[in-house]
Amino acid sequence: MDIKGKTALVTGAATGIGLEYVKELLRNGAQHVAVCDLDSRKGEKAVRDLQAEYGVDRAIFIKTDVTNTAELEEAFKKTYTTFKALDIVINNAGILDDGRWELEIAVNVNAVVRGTLLGFQYMGKDKGGKGGVVVNIASILGLAPMAGCPVYVGTKHAVIGITRSFGLPYHLDRTGVRVLAMCPGVTDTPLISEAHLRQLMGEWGEECGRELDELPKQKPENVAKGMIHLIKKGKNGSVWVSEGGSPAYEVRIPDRQELRVE
Repeated sequence: MDIKGKTALVTGAATGIGLEYVKELLRNGAQHVAVCDLDSRKGEKAVRDLQAEYGVDRAIFIKTDVTNTAELEEAFKKTYTTFKALDIVINNAGILDDGRWELEIAVNVNAVVRGTLLGFQYMGKDKGGKGGVVVNIASILGLAPMAGCPVYVGTKHAVIGITRSFGLPYHLDRTGVRVLAMCPGVTDTPLISEAHLRQLMGEWGEECGRELDELPKQKPENVAKGMIHLIKKGKNGSVWVSEGGSPAYEVRIPDRQELRVE
């Protein structure tokens, strides 16, 4: 997909990697971006800064609790009615907090499913749209187990399975919407730093911190550059990793026919 002239919606976009996705989209010629986030103060500031740099009509902020069905649906509706288009959806909102595992599942899994379905609704050719791209944000922890945050790991495994299944030809042929997954490595963002502050007081948190500290670190900008490559070049249903400051690369996950254990 050529990003120039396109309209995007990004959840969890007031800070961290989400905000870097927005900036990189605008740098690459996206015409409009909806910044969706629960934090109004940070979201409104982010959009003021974006408008100052890229133009007042290029970005809007929409207060969105992704666990609230009505609010997430309204975010898609407002984006579409404001810009008369929607081409790219990045389901980025996520939390790392096994101490609140039910909320963690609601944010990391339920909202990703709903965001994907809303992407189909607003972009699907079977619904009168032009097709488009949905990118669901998983994690490198969606590709391997980790003792210190087992529920978080499970949610990210779920995102990969959901994405690969929505990325099968049946859905693409019907909707014209590609569905892909991005798996960031450990990235310098509020999600990681706040998780440390919350969890290190407990036994699981100490193990989580130790395991995360062993992984290579990177800046949000690296993931955002990988996102642009994924949107432009990634094939439907593919899973990509961005870690350690290196260029994003596609991961090959074996099909079930290849998984037989002798």
